[in-house]
Amino acid sequence: MKDSKSVRSKNRVAEHIKTVPKSGIRDFFELVNGVKGVVSLGIGEPDFVTPWRIREAAIYSMEKGQTSYTSNLGLLSLRKNICNYVAVNYGVNYRPENECIVTVGVSEALDLIMRAVINPGDEVIYHEPCYVSYKAEITMAHGVPVAVETHEEDGFALDPDELEKKITPKTKMIVLNFPCNPTGATLTLEQKQRIAEIAVKHDLLVISDEIYSELTYENATASIASLPGMRDRTIFLHGFSKAFAMTGFRIGYACGPEDLIDAMMKIHQYSMLCAAITAQRAAEEALISGTPDMERMKEEYRQRRNVIVKRMNEIGLPCMMPKGAFYVFPRIRDTGMKSMEFATRLLNEQKVAVVPGTAFGPCGEGYVRCSYASSMDEIIEATDKIEKFIKSL
Repeated sequence: MKDSKSVRSKNRVAEHIKTVPKSGIRDFFELVNGVKGVVSLGIGEPDFVTPWRIREAAIYSMEKGQTSYTSNLGLLSLRKNICNYVAVNYGVNYRPENECIVTVGVSEALDLIMRAVINPGDEVIYHEPCYVSYKAEITMAHGVPVAVETHEEDGFALDPDELEKKITPKTKMIVLNFPCNPTGATLTLEQKQRIAEIAVKHDLLVISDEIYSELTYENATASIASLPGMRDRTIFLHGFSKAFAMTGFRIGYACGPEDLIDAMMKIHQYSMLCAAITAQRAAEEALISGTPDMERMKEEYRQRRNVIVKRMNEIGLPCMMPKGAFYVFPRIRDTGMKSMEFATRLLNEQKVAVVPGTAFGPCGEGYVRCSYASSMDEIIEATDKIEKFIKSL
């Protein structure tokens, strides 16, 4: 019998997984968990409880004994409601029978489309700073991640010309997330039109992650999927976590061309089978009756956004006014500290948690992400403590 030392010496982890770092957000919050009494502006999760009518639908479905599997694609009634919602709000028509799949959160939908379309060595372009999963998901699907930096002076919007410079014969897909986590940036219609033209010109697929789209506070623009030539080359990703405050229900969805949805379904049926029926019933109710609650939460976020941006600028941390999502991305470079040092010292000295900008890519250095999905009282307390910290430097 081999001893444990010889077993441990084997190269048991796949090489491409070894290169994937752990989430910078989660790594930092391992530090946060060791500090008591922290005021957190860190995790991007609504502080609202899921509205009662949605919770009631979940409870009622269980009381009726709805505890079975569903179709791999999800409940047809839910898919019909999703496709109607997308048509009304985003101007794109999809067939619920074969152009929509319900997933376990938008994260699963992202994983499915990456694995469904990427061949080893295919390049996928995405923008940074960005949500932590994009680069990792591309790598885990054996693709090559290609980042396009965005900049504060451009409102952290993706420059179509810079995007096109990154295209090579190996490029297969572009990933877009606007409104953006962590910057709150949005794209103008003209920018989306230019990106659409580039995608058509170079015959590229586009993933449009629209998870924060309802949380656009001014100048909302059409989904890129609705633009000429884009419906059949775009995978429209969305879900219920942010706008409907349903993070724990883990329900997302993808809409797109039948061949791509079918490929995603193959992976889904062998790995996840289906999303939980209780969560699917809750999502159905959210689409039927959840809009007033969503608008109420959105207005509260708007007020919090205005307060936190004003306070950051008063403190001396330059902060642009985000047009969407529920994050601000203040610049801390003038303090002379790196993002991780700033966040760590702020945590230890004032017990305020923010996320180092480098968690969202190298060009996030010099910034930190603060979520205003926290209560107004917490925002005021946190910014007062940040002011004390800055004055102590």
